[in-house]
Amino acid sequence: MADTEVLGPALWVHRGAAPSMPAFHRHDDLEVNLVVRGRLEYLFAGAPVVVPEGHLALFWAASPHRLLPAPGAGPSDVCWVHLPLAEVLTWSLPPGGLADLLTDRVAVVPATEVGAHVEALFTSWCRDLAGAGGDPGDPAAVLLEANALVRRVLRAAREHPPAAPGGDEAGHVVAMARFAADRFRGPVTVADVARAANLHPHYAAAVFKQALGTTIGEHLTRLRVAEAQRLLLTTTLTTAAVAHAAGFGSQSSLYAHFGRATGRSPAAYREGATRGLARTLTRTGRSAAR
Repeated sequence: MADTEVLGPALWVHRGAAPSMPAFHRHDDLEVNLVVRGRLEYLFAGAPVVVPEGHLALFWAASPHRLLPAPGAGPSDVCWVHLPLAEVLTWSLPPGGLADLLTDRVAVVPATEVGAHVEALFTSWCRDLAGAGGDPGDPAAVLLEANALVRRVLRAAREHPPAAPGGDEAGHVVAMARFAADRFRGPVTVADVARAANLHPHYAAAVFKQALGTTIGEHLTRLRVAEAQRLLLTTTLTTAAVAHAAGFGSQSSLYAHFGRATGRSPAAYREGATRGLARTLTRTGRSAAR
């Protein structure tokens, strides 16, 4: 797969073994994973992250991420949910909650810190979305309970240190991906990334693509798009300023890459988020007036 796979935002719940992920992918959702058995190993925006058995992971999936093979981990049983960001923006999250979500970090917490019946919650969501007897599913119930789950994970994450990195931190690919995640906001060449792993640029490019299913240049672009999304949602910077801050060489470059990655212009993306936040503020004002 030459490009990072881009999934459309959609409410999605699944339970099963960890899938094979031959390349990075990204989607404008909040993702929550519960590892019932086994473990997950991610490469997330350049950093390796392990989600052990009995833990929940929460992250904004706009950052390029890839599930890595976990040799010796045995069969896995994982619960997954994707929550569209447009919906999450309508939730009246506690102060700092939205800022905690829109980062390039993964929150990993013990499931016991969130509730005693989290696994059963995912089972109920699968039934709710599947419907019964030909009836449509009930996403409203899923979203209400997911709202509460996300709040609890955010609260628990503040009480636990960041997840310990997994995988071979000294590996060439991790070194290159981490360098890219640290430097993508500035001018970075393939040669720069290769030097981070002490490799010849041609060999580095081949190793990176073979391991992660995308080129170094494509990966840098995905990181910049995710940063542009974050800035559009959390600041009032002009589009030109966003292009510069996210590492694009020009505003036209931002428009071209952002449109291909999200299907919308930067202005339309920000406008959609603003409408979501306006609904949140309206709800909060009505509640306070009661």
